[in-house]
Amino acid sequence: MGVKDIAVGPLILLGAPGAGKGTQAKIISERYGVPQVSTGDILRDNVGRGTELGKKARAIMDRGELVSDDLVCGMVTDRLAQADCARGFILDGFPRTTVQAEWLDGLLAGRSYLGRAIAPVVISIEVGYNQLLQRLTGRRSCPVDGKIYNIYFQPPKTEGHCDACGSELVQRKDDTEAVISERLKNYERQTLPLVDYYRKQARLHKINGDRPVDEVNADVFRLIENPDAQAGD
Repeated sequence: MGVKDIAVGPLILLGAPGAGKGTQAKIISERYGVPQVSTGDILRDNVGRGTELGKKARAIMDRGELVSDDLVCGMVTDRLAQADCARGFILDGFPRTTVQAEWLDGLLAGRSYLGRAIAPVVISIEVGYNQLLQRLTGRRSCPVDGKIYNIYFQPPKTEGHCDACGSELVQRKDDTEAVISERLKNYERQTLPLVDYYRKQARLHKINGDRPVDEVNADVFRLIENPDAQAGD
């Protein structure tokens, strides 16, 4: 049996900005052939296609307000009912609160994946504060070809310039230390109750994200293929 015949089930990735959730989600999706379900993508898709939920969301966003849980959950329900989620899926950016987590538990209760009942696997990728700061504040990108560098971990051959075309690299305005520090604090405040929710259910698995990507991959794959493994503390 190949890895793409494995019933993956629901996978929830938690981690601060810069922890590597996006990198892991892409690798998991490619390895197991399951979709990465992003609430941002779902929202844009519904608005773009002009669905009933999308029309309601657009009206709210046009007023400068946040889209309600009811609308977001409705879009998630529709997305998870699609055929490509039958073997499992990776949730990106959802749930964000304990209210959403409780709703998701109700939605997924009793579902099976390729004949197996699999509870959501919750993986928190843990990375130290200073490491996160360097990952985010060190990012530089080429405005021409979009190539990403990091002045601490993956610097260009010539300081400040793209290896491929020589263009001057730029830093995003929201990648400054002051902005990043506030984002990390907000993430911790928002996510701590969610982490506690899954920890109390003995479903939270912590993985050290301060290691090479392939080492983090190995731990993630182990948990996906053995969802009954002991959860982290």
